[in-house]
Amino acid sequence: MKIIEQYHEILSLPSNNLQMLEKAGRTCYKSEDKITQDSAEKFVDMLVRKGHHAMIEFGDIIVKFVTNRGVTHELVRHRHCSFAQESTRYVKYEGEMKFIKPVWWSDPNNTSGSTPGEQVWITAMERAESDYKILLQNGWKAQQAREILPNSLKTEIVMKANIREWRHIFGLRCAKASHPQMIELMLPLLKDVQEKVPIVFDDLIF
Repeated sequence: MKIIEQYHEILSLPSNNLQMLEKAGRTCYKSEDKITQDSAEKFVDMLVRKGHHAMIEFGDIIVKFVTNRGVTHELVRHRHCSFAQESTRYVKYEGEMKFIKPVWWSDPNNTSGSTPGEQVWITAMERAESDYKILLQNGWKAQQAREILPNSLKTEIVMKANIREWRHIFGLRCAKASHPQMIELMLPLLKDVQEKVPIVFDDLIF
């Protein structure tokens, strides 16, 4: 058994995202003649401030998350996205099984657990891994043995959404009412895209 931290990786964020948004937006105003080498930032900023968010649907961002299955159960509820997720039907966990460390761990640098609750969690994960492998040894297929796998199991999911939908996702998943594991996954991604595409995400503050 191995305990790991969750993380994200941006797989696709076109360098000309703002230019694409400007071209789409200026179609509405028939002001394509005003496009210059540096006009995109100002124009897209205007679109965002005025709430003309339909235009920022023309920019897509693709992200890969490595997190637990509980978090991904929430992510896939976002309807206007595309997903590709590691399948417990077809992936057979015969080697070392990985689990995502809960973000409320008392000591972030300690993966061996230091509180009674953490010890209970570790024991439960070890038991799930052991029982899963016993089921495989007894002839169960991966899609059958997965019935005992916990939410803490590591999973990978690739998620594509347009910029407008990412703004909606951040608004929900970075808010204080969201699950702590989700918040700790989404805030670093928000910071990352704010650095890469500041014009369309800078107003999101949590």
